[in-house]
Amino acid sequence: MDRIFVELEASGRHVHVTREQAMTLFGHGLTAKRPLSQPGQYLANERVTVIGPKGRFENVAVLGPERKEAQVEISLTDGRTLGITPPVRPSGHVKDSPGATLVGPCGQIALSQGVIAAQRHIHMTPEAASLMGVKDKQTVKLQTYTDRPVIFSDVLIRVSPDFANYVHLDYDEANACGFSGGDLGRILT
Repeated sequence: MDRIFVELEASGRHVHVTREQAMTLFGHGLTAKRPLSQPGQYLANERVTVIGPKGRFENVAVLGPERKEAQVEISLTDGRTLGITPPVRPSGHVKDSPGATLVGPCGQIALSQGVIAAQRHIHMTPEAASLMGVKDKQTVKLQTYTDRPVIFSDVLIRVSPDFANYVHLDYDEANACGFSGGDLGRILT
């Protein structure tokens, strides 16, 4: 089965911060609440408020570990609420993206850039990529086997021995295809 299908996950709005930013926002580094599907990644106990020109989201998840650069990942619908038009980009590609203000219990940070809508993507091990005949940074189509099946285009393949095999969709995409936990997708090259 794992030679044909990849499990889908819905990725809600969340924030990545640097160690220095965590100190400003929380007075300490990030602390792990629970692990995520990707090895070494975790949901932090800490939460922030994200403020844009037109709105805000309270109690937004912070993911760890700390990164080299801050990033706010939202859906396109979230962008409308905040008054921000986030570019659709691979995670980590924040240059020339809009900014937002992050507020924590100990302080706030005005980000000049960093707000994106993450490009839908598939995390894969090198072994799985080889079995499925795909390569790192390749884009593919993905058929979802969900309550409202769709075929997504422009799905980025991300290959690393540090990854576990999962498709990441934002909530707009997950809702569009009727996603439920445990649903699967199939790569169409």
